Amino acid sequence: MKKLVTTLVCFVFIIALIAFLNFHTPSSEGFAPELIGQMTAEPLDEVSGMVKSRSYANTFWVVNDSGAEARIFAINREGINILPTYSRFSYYGEVEEEGKKQWPGFNVLYTENVDWESMSADDNFIYVADTGNNFNNRQDLGIYMLSEIDPTASTQSAAIKHLPVRYPQQTEFPGMGKRHFDSEALFHADGSLYLITKNRSFSGAFEAGANLYRLDTEFTDEDNLLNLIDSHEQMMTVTGAELSPNGQTLAVITYDALWLFDRPAEGDAWLSSTFKRHALDTDVVRQMETVVWDDDSTLLLTNEERDLFRVNLADLPQSSQ
Repeated sequence: MKKLVTTLVCFVFIIALIAFLNFHTPSSEGFAPELIGQMTAEPLDEVSGMVKSRSYANTFWVVNDSGAEARIFAINREGINILPTYSRFSYYGEVEEEGKKQWPGFNVLYTENVDWESMSADDNFIYVADTGNNFNNRQDLGIYMLSEIDPTASTQSAAIKHLPVRYPQQTEFPGMGKRHFDSEALFHADGSLYLITKNRSFSGAFEAGANLYRLDTEFTDEDNLLNLIDSHEQMMTVTGAELSPNGQTLAVITYDALWLFDRPAEGDAWLSSTFKRHALDTDVVRQMETVVWDDDSTLLLTNEERDLFRVNLADLPQSSQ
């Protein structure tokens, strides 16, 4: 019996590996965005979330993926660190300086980076989604609310609130069925926060389909049940999302494509709205991780390799896939 179980586990692993490798086969077909910079500072080793500052020009906040310290970083459009002015006596950003340490980022008090995967913002707060859940076994998912700091004057940030979240549809951890409770995409729209899932089968292989959830409560002492709003059957490996400043277009990034959804005629079923899917040249972009609106006609994208790309909507192909 033990031998049979071992064989079955190996078989499931091989199937998942084959699916993963097939999905990541590079393709030169698709749109190639403009490379405008790269984050080279060593502490920024695996950027998973990014959001544009609402208060400071040419400033973007980024976070690292799971396993990193609970820190945020401020960068400009070229990926260069923005440091507190007076810290430059002791720290350097990208280029090593004798007698100085490399800037480690802004410590975020009262938080823990279990698996930070996305960021968003409104006029009052920055939101950090601790919602990475690759194995669908977490029961401590949550969203942190931070007040934005001045990156040239402060050395640390702090969580104002922590909002525990839970998917009502998940009753087993990890469960024996499909794994549809991992999210790497958080966005803010019309006063509410939304999450889009990155779905896997039981074997761990990515599968088509994404679900849209809305956060309707802000409890800090009990779970906030996420409200299932919408779904999309074809969307796969969603890693980021953000609504345009004018509120008319939802941009969603996956490993290999940029999706642009029009505002729904009514309600918030964003994934059922009219959309265009623009395949990306994966030889150029590799694995995409974040999408941010710089203005209503310009997007910034980052990949796992910390490259920064710019997409002007006017340059996108007229046809979509």
